[in-house]
Amino acid sequence: MDKQIRYEIVSEMASDYSISLLCSLAEVSRSGFYKWKKEQGNRKADNDFPIKEHILSIHKQYPYFGYQRMKTALRRKGLIMNHKKIRRLMKELGVSSVIRRKRKYYGKKGSTIFKNVLARNFESLKPLHKLVTDITYVRIGNEFVYLSAVMDLFNNEIVAWKLSRRNDYILVKETVEQLRCKGAVLHSDQGYQYTSRLILHC
Repeated sequence: MDKQIRYEIVSEMASDYSISLLCSLAEVSRSGFYKWKKEQGNRKADNDFPIKEHILSIHKQYPYFGYQRMKTALRRKGLIMNHKKIRRLMKELGVSSVIRRKRKYYGKKGSTIFKNVLARNFESLKPLHKLVTDITYVRIGNEFVYLSAVMDLFNNEIVAWKLSRRNDYILVKETVEQLRCKGAVLHSDQGYQYTSRLILHC
């Protein structure tokens, strides 16, 4: 019997019998079985990476999507799977839907829209005068993390950056706190991380 099949049989029966007994009956070593099990897990994780990349891309564009709307968005890309898997992958990525608030609620604003001071004038004649910031995701080994960075338009130098497992206002706060340039213009999109009321108190 092929060793691969033996490992699969041990894995199938592991919930009912001891691993030591099953490995002995299948004539395979425990260390060999666990090595095979680890390789299977890594292979399964690697298969999820393309899906995770799509989830992160969709979340960046539509941060208010929960797992049900994420399922619909993935289906439009030809990725069909059940909601339980989508919910699991979103949890692994630290992705959750952002509740959209009305601009005015009992006289208070749920978020703040800032004036576009830069007005697409991306030329800067001196350092630390015009800065732009954004958040993206990067793959590190078998996981994704979020990268928040601030770039100086004078020479395209990254003057501040921060990695985090979560894409939230705290990531933005800790990135901006690295800057030492009063009076600079900091330009971003109108994402929820930058317009949240919480960020105004940083």
